[in-house]
Amino acid sequence: MSTTALRNTGTLAWRTLVQIKHNPFELMDFSLQPVMFLLLFTYVFGGQLAGSPKEYLAFALPGIIVQNMLFATMNTGVGLNTDINKGVFDRLRSLPIARFAPLAGRIVADVIKQAWALVLLLAVGALLGFRIGTGPLQALAAFALLLLFAVAASWISVLVAMLVDEPDKVQIFGFVLIFPVTFASSAFVRPETMPGWLRTFAEANPTSVLAGATRGLLTGGPVAGPVIHSLIWAAVLLAVFAPLSVRAFRRRV
Repeated sequence: MSTTALRNTGTLAWRTLVQIKHNPFELMDFSLQPVMFLLLFTYVFGGQLAGSPKEYLAFALPGIIVQNMLFATMNTGVGLNTDINKGVFDRLRSLPIARFAPLAGRIVADVIKQAWALVLLLAVGALLGFRIGTGPLQALAAFALLLLFAVAASWISVLVAMLVDEPDKVQIFGFVLIFPVTFASSAFVRPETMPGWLRTFAEANPTSVLAGATRGLLTGGPVAGPVIHSLIWAAVLLAVFAPLSVRAFRRRV
């Protein structure tokens, strides 16, 4: 990508972020929703599942972070579909900018929002009693792994955004896909407690793999295997969905 294309991408990413000032509700999915999930899961299920909210928080917070990250990737598709339907892409296409800058700019802006949500969840978790049990390098590695996976997973929502005609349909698809993938995993409970057929699915689920890697990097435990498997999943998502999304993007705009 040329310097001009990078500059165009940065400008359009900033455009997306600046919109928050005029419409603060755009941050709800990255602020209010994750904190609400954290509080509800900790204080509603914590005593039943782990004996106390604090004990459950140490297990569940990495899973909640992963769940929130996957749900938030749908915002990329919703935003792109909205811009296309409102004619924003048509206006941008008439400008002397790189053709893929609007797409890249949206993804970059949403990754920055993802970083905000991650920091917010860790800060609220710390107020509730969560403590990082590893070191700063491991915590930074978890941060980088989550954002990398967010970029890879966001291409799924980009593809959906290019194939459907309304933003609501992107959201519907996201809920239909992400709800079972996140809840039938080790994000919130240990797969050992599940029926055999569901346990098999949960243990192979990329959500479980990423939650395990995040848990290991933040609180201790196995790291190498889960991190490697998470990177493999991210590479697969990129290899499959990025080319399909780019092709659909070219046809759509």
